[in-house]
Amino acid sequence: MWNSERSQSNGGGGSGSATKTLGMTSAISTAEPKPEDIQKTKELEKSLEPFNVFEAEEELNHRMEILAKLNTLVKQWVRDVSISKNMPEAMAEKLGGKIYTFGSYRLGVHHKGADIDALCVAPRNIERADYFGSFFELLKQQPEVTECRAVEEAFVPVIKMNFDGIEIDLLFARLALKEIPDNFDLRDDMLLKNLDQKSVRSLNGCRVTDEILRLVPNIDNFRLALRTIKLWAKRHGIYSNSLGYFGGVSWAMLVARTCQLYPNAVAATLVHKFFLVFSRWKWPQPVLLKQPDNVNLGFQVWDPRVNVQDRFHLMPIITPAYPQQNSTFNVSSSTRKVMLMEFNRGMQITDDIMMGKQMWEKLFEAPSFFYRYRHFIVLLVTSSNADDHLEWCGLVESKIRYLIQNLERNQHINLAHVNPKCYEQHEQNSATTLNGADGKPTPFCSLWFIGLEFERSENLNVDLTESIQSFTDSVHKHAVHIKLLKDGMKIEARHVRRKQLTQYLDPNLLKRERKISDSYTQSSSSSGGTASASGNSNGSASPADAGSRKRKSSDLASSLTSPVAASPAGSNGSASKKRRNDSFDGASNSSFCSTTSTTPGQTTETQSMEGNETTTTTTTTTAVSNTATVPGDTGTLSTSSAASSSPANGERDESAAPSSSAEEPPSSAEGGMLDDESCSFDPATAAASNPNGNPHNSTNNSNSGSGSNDSSNGNSSAPAASAAEVACS
Repeated sequence: MWNSERSQSNGGGGSGSATKTLGMTSAISTAEPKPEDIQKTKELEKSLEPFNVFEAEEELNHRMEILAKLNTLVKQWVRDVSISKNMPEAMAEKLGGKIYTFGSYRLGVHHKGADIDALCVAPRNIERADYFGSFFELLKQQPEVTECRAVEEAFVPVIKMNFDGIEIDLLFARLALKEIPDNFDLRDDMLLKNLDQKSVRSLNGCRVTDEILRLVPNIDNFRLALRTIKLWAKRHGIYSNSLGYFGGVSWAMLVARTCQLYPNAVAATLVHKFFLVFSRWKWPQPVLLKQPDNVNLGFQVWDPRVNVQDRFHLMPIITPAYPQQNSTFNVSSSTRKVMLMEFNRGMQITDDIMMGKQMWEKLFEAPSFFYRYRHFIVLLVTSSNADDHLEWCGLVESKIRYLIQNLERNQHINLAHVNPKCYEQHEQNSATTLNGADGKPTPFCSLWFIGLEFERSENLNVDLTESIQSFTDSVHKHAVHIKLLKDGMKIEARHVRRKQLTQYLDPNLLKRERKISDSYTQSSSSSGGTASASGNSNGSASPADAGSRKRKSSDLASSLTSPVAASPAGSNGSASKKRRNDSFDGASNSSFCSTTSTTPGQTTETQSMEGNETTTTTTTTTAVSNTATVPGDTGTLSTSSAASSSPANGERDESAAPSSSAEEPPSSAEGGMLDDESCSFDPATAAASNPNGNPHNSTNNSNSGSGSNDSSNGNSSAPAASAAEVACS
């Protein structure tokens, strides 16, 4: 009942059988795997083993035993609470109650030591107050349970605990039913009738997970491909829903969509096609796994025709179960740029892997973060004891995306790149931590780092005081509101330069990052001069690479096509060139997209291609003084942007070459896909049309140069009915 494995009777069969059409469109290719594809899949599976993405049978059985104990505990609790409410014992015995799993464990892609997402379903006579009252106390009495804490005020209320060595996040849903039998299926939409919003949100995880499994043609291939993509995303620092990247369910839906487009492909091919599809996806067109259900129970669903706020989502991925929601609403302009760049890097690497030039291990090499930027904001979060620190860090992490949005509102900041990893204060650097009321350093200190890239302008002075102060104030106010703030809890934001990172991080870590950065630079230079010639030293796709991959994507031509239409006038007043696009999710997606107003991700499409011709040869060699002021910054920060000069401290300056605009990979949503008449692409020019493209900041950006173009050209560049487009030569 709790096994993460699942039969394939719903999702279709293996290769060789009649392929069932799944998703919004027919498949791009139904080709059977070749012997070399099967061999690449075996190599892929072997390369995953060192990363502990597979769990031993013994550990899997341990998880099932824990869930069985928890399920028995729920039934006992429902019975006891019902009897205490004067229900006859004979009736109370029949009420039931059940534990359901969802997330990575239910999908069958959990890694060794991963937590379990679970849902407690109770009949109508059990209240939410009972769950966070008597059941919470019952859990704390169990000898196997440690670190048990309730987060009742969360958007999705949850009880977190460690049950016999396994972390469990347990949600609660109260159904409008007298009994909950053991074979109860949650997929019936009518179960949601008359339920409260919190119960609906809690049920959504299980319903979405089951629907994803039902909509993939081959579950085994899906699982191996998803394990690969999740590991890649974590290694490259783009796996965190709360910080504005994609979370587990979003990655699962992207892989599921790839499986629908290539239903007979094995895992190695699916991974390669994953990067091909989503490095060229026409964001912000949504990714959907099926036509939305026509259910009307009064719950709000994602629909940009009706909900104005839905029009500003940058990379929408829509859950397949009612009520449909966008699982990526936290994505900001900066996190979008970072993810698009990583999609293109992944495309380059998997191209080489499939051609035999690289091994799969290359895909999982973590890039250098600390040697990519010259300036950072470091968030120091301190507490006086371990329990308080766990709660305090959780709250701060959930709010960091608001700091990113504050920074993006500053027209002088091109990119605010948050590293999702939380670092602990290194012992040698305790002098940099915050002090408690007694003047001594607090014993628990965690750090988050945000890399900053500023626009290139002479005598630039940037004051970040207001952005940072408003963030810290909002965190404290929320902590007071939910009664979490306690003595010793502090948060501080500091500006540091790259050479000052040794005061906060382990020097050995920085040495490893330096080696990674150096090796990447060497490999980039040895692989050809194209990338360096175009100024893409940070790994963004070069024009030649983009054109090469465009020619390789001829298999996408079998997808539904949309008619060629002239693009609206560019920001310089001239008309953009025509582009032929192959639509993945074609006219069937018009229920969401046909009348949608412009979104910030679309406005960059108005960038004139003629503008590229005047900027592709431009290389900044002028020394520029950038000055930023942040709270706690004892001095001004001054940086030279000369691409040809070296820093005074002898460190190689990667951030001095292209700006963050140049790092953004070409995507069709940014004018990056060219027609046959053009053979070059300048990422800097395409990205420069919207340096602060966060939808939440549209009013602020209207004062800056490109922001005015966004507002003036926005309505004319509204999308057609296709859900995503890929350019083919």
